[in-house]
Amino acid sequence: MDKFKEKLAALREEVNAATSRAELAEEEAKRLKDEQIQKDHEITSLKNKLTLAEADLEKAENKIAEAKLNLDEGETTKTVGEGLARKVSLLETELETAERNLRETSEKLRQMDIKAEHFERKVQQLENERDTYERKVEELTTKYNGIKSELDETLKSLEDM
Repeated sequence: MDKFKEKLAALREEVNAATSRAELAEEEAKRLKDEQIQKDHEITSLKNKLTLAEADLEKAENKIAEAKLNLDEGETTKTVGEGLARKVSLLETELETAERNLRETSEKLRQMDIKAEHFERKVQQLENERDTYERKVEELTTKYNGIKSELDETLKSLEDM
């Protein structure tokens, strides 16, 4: 009887431990999903910046083309053209940086997806373990109740003698 109680207590501890692990895994999965959402927002922001940078680049290129047409107007136009060229160079640098950030963020997002899938599988595995332990506890409870009723009947028959 004591062994049975010890086994039952051990099973309860295992169920509690499995439940705790499952809760931790669920929290981790939620945290990873939140991070993924944040990364999605960052990607969207970077795409918007990239679009704006491309628009600025196109404007700058148009201004450079205009400046080349007006080159005959003198030194003032030359200075403006140099300024626009610097701006184009700066915009190209910003564009390259934005593209690099986008690639890095995409890679991080891919890695986060992989991690999220891993944790989802882990959560499913833990849920399956929990279900198995719950079934075992139910079976043991049923056996315990059966043995207890047999013991009660035996004690009752002994008392009747």
